[in-house]
Amino acid sequence: MNIRWEPYVWKEAHPVEPVLAEKLEAVWGIQLPEEYKQLAPLHHGMSPIPNVFDIGESDNAFTCLLTLDSEESKAGYAISTMYSLIKAHVPTGIFPFGMTPGGESICFDYRDAPPGQPRIVLVTIALEVYSIANSFREFLEGLHELRD
Repeated sequence: MNIRWEPYVWKEAHPVEPVLAEKLEAVWGIQLPEEYKQLAPLHHGMSPIPNVFDIGESDNAFTCLLTLDSEESKAGYAISTMYSLIKAHVPTGIFPFGMTPGGESICFDYRDAPPGQPRIVLVTIALEVYSIANSFREFLEGLHELRD
């Protein structure tokens, strides 16, 4: 994976303790992908470069990893905020970790997935769910620059 992470929510990197990812697992009752647990504490609130992903015949952009902490001034970017907004409207087993420029949620989909190996889906503003990748690693490896 050749991804560079740039500040987005804060003006510089804002690493947190890995225990925040473990607490998320406990609250949600799931096992997060290992790649995510290693990446998120270091790069939460940051944008990947490249950041474009394919969704069917079109593409979209991965704006940033949602934040693991719930800093009040940045609450709009927090995983806990995004989850509270979508949980009543999407099937059980879908958990957000990222967002797009349009405010859509990039999510782990644990429905019918082995522990720690969720698929990746996009939850649109209209609360429709679209498959993006079979794993977090596949999602990251599929990020690319905008094509002509």
